[in-house]
Amino acid sequence: MDSSARSGSGGYPNARVWIIAGVAVAGVIVLAEAARRRRRWLRGKPGDPPESGAFCERLELAPVPQPPPPAARQLLSGLTFAASDNFEIEGYVSGFGNPDWKRTHKAAPCTAIAVTMLRNQGATCVGSTVMDELGFGVAGGNLHYGTPVNPVSPSLVPGGSCSGSAVSVSAQLVDFALGTDTTGDVRIPASFCGVLCFKSSHGVVSTLGTIANSQSLDTIGWFARDPRVLHCVGDVLLPAATGGLTQTRQLFFADDCFQLLQVPNQKTVNVIENAIQALPGYLPPKHINIGQYINSHVPSLKDFCEPTTGMQEGMSALKAVSTVMLLLQRYEFKINHEDWINTVKPKLGLDISTRVLQAVNFTSDNIKSLYIVRNELRAALKNLLKDTGILVLPTTAGYPLKRNSKQRLSPGFEDRVCAFVGIAALSGCCQAVIPLGSHNDHPISLSFVAAHGSDKFLLRNVMHMYSSIKEQVVLVSKLVIAPVINNDADVDAAELLKDKGNNAFKVRHWPKAVEFYSKAIKLNDTNATYYCNRAAAYLELGRYKQAEADCDQALLLDKKNVKAYLRRGIAREVVLNYQEALQDFRHALSLEPRNKAGLSGERRLQNKLR
Repeated sequence: MDSSARSGSGGYPNARVWIIAGVAVAGVIVLAEAARRRRRWLRGKPGDPPESGAFCERLELAPVPQPPPPAARQLLSGLTFAASDNFEIEGYVSGFGNPDWKRTHKAAPCTAIAVTMLRNQGATCVGSTVMDELGFGVAGGNLHYGTPVNPVSPSLVPGGSCSGSAVSVSAQLVDFALGTDTTGDVRIPASFCGVLCFKSSHGVVSTLGTIANSQSLDTIGWFARDPRVLHCVGDVLLPAATGGLTQTRQLFFADDCFQLLQVPNQKTVNVIENAIQALPGYLPPKHINIGQYINSHVPSLKDFCEPTTGMQEGMSALKAVSTVMLLLQRYEFKINHEDWINTVKPKLGLDISTRVLQAVNFTSDNIKSLYIVRNELRAALKNLLKDTGILVLPTTAGYPLKRNSKQRLSPGFEDRVCAFVGIAALSGCCQAVIPLGSHNDHPISLSFVAAHGSDKFLLRNVMHMYSSIKEQVVLVSKLVIAPVINNDADVDAAELLKDKGNNAFKVRHWPKAVEFYSKAIKLNDTNATYYCNRAAAYLELGRYKQAEADCDQALLLDKKNVKAYLRRGIAREVVLNYQEALQDFRHALSLEPRNKAGLSGERRLQNKLR
């Protein structure tokens, strides 16, 4: 009996051991298979990553319980969210997008303020999301964690640096997500992934508990699919004194920025103009050249502008804003992380390591000038927009790159993507991004910028306009543009009009020249010279899209038109399409090898593409 009892009692522990061992082996197999799939995906082989590759760490931070009645219902009750890998969570080590950072840092003693505020209002945090290493980068890839899959365009990159947060929202894995925006890190992925986002004014939402990239530029931003969720998150994070919905509002369209966008105005400017016509409280919109406005109202910026002709001053000013933004980022990143970079020597992706080296090796004799430009730009935008104005512009001027492209990011691509983000980044103004569908299978979006501190005013206007904007997007998607039917040409009359256009051009009456050339084209649309001459006038007016289109037409009619190649090259160069511009100048040189304008343009673009 004792023997059987010992045998029986000994049998159950053995069974438990086998069960535990079996579970452990199964667990190891599951983990090994998950790791194998992730390695396979990182090598670029077929198969989608789990959860679109958005998360680098899954966790669950439950919300604060709902207080009993009569307490109001929590604003974010039942909603889930994620946060980029630079938000600290108590008991976890934030990775800042890099395993070496995670390896060399301790678990956070407390949770980021923004995350805590959202949990206090009923939201559940479900994980940390992939980001470009150390908060650098615009494509959204990561050497160690891979590139999250863009749900709206799987063949394209998701944009960065907060790629995982944008993807988690776009893929409907969470209701909203947090990120930090330094140089477009929230706005660029929102544009590429087709979701709403909001970048708060600098200093309005606490960044305590986030890992700093550049403290003078870092702001809290968030993504959402639903404008009501975007607004509710703002109600939680934003202080009450940051503006509301006023009786009258004024939109300012940045026409010079839209010139750089390779999308018809019917899908952008017209959508917004038609949307607000149906809404009360909006004054007739104004159209401005924001580059020229900045050039004339930010005097210290001139030290950072490249030498230009008069017609390119505005574009030069916008590029200078981007330059100052990047210099300020490098300076502050160096202060924050130079010691760690030099001590640890982290393994970084090629494009990221280039940026980090630029930051660590950064030197300047006049750091103060960067902060002066920042303050002047904020004051200039406040003077323009006041408390009721909203600047409307494209989010980026470039399309996303192809996913898994082995090609390094070109300077032209980065210039186009970052062309406009510097306006709100450097000034510290708030900015909202609204997706507007697609064009040629690429996502498009517009941005709305309000003065620093007008965050709730801007958020409420986004809510107010959103439904009407979406209605217009649907209408535009159904539009079919009727073909133009040419009338019989009156060659003699057309020649006289061309001569009048030439005379107007000589005395610098550019609009009049365009008018005469346009009338000549109506009479005879088969003469390449008319289009080429009108392109020259458009260039002087800063209407670069129209100039490029006229050169396209001229070259369809005359493939050996050297002036058309040169003028199209200039138009493309100004809107930062450097590679295409270089090809145009080389086409011109193949026809006229000693052409001075062609040789000069080729040299200039070769320097820009280095």
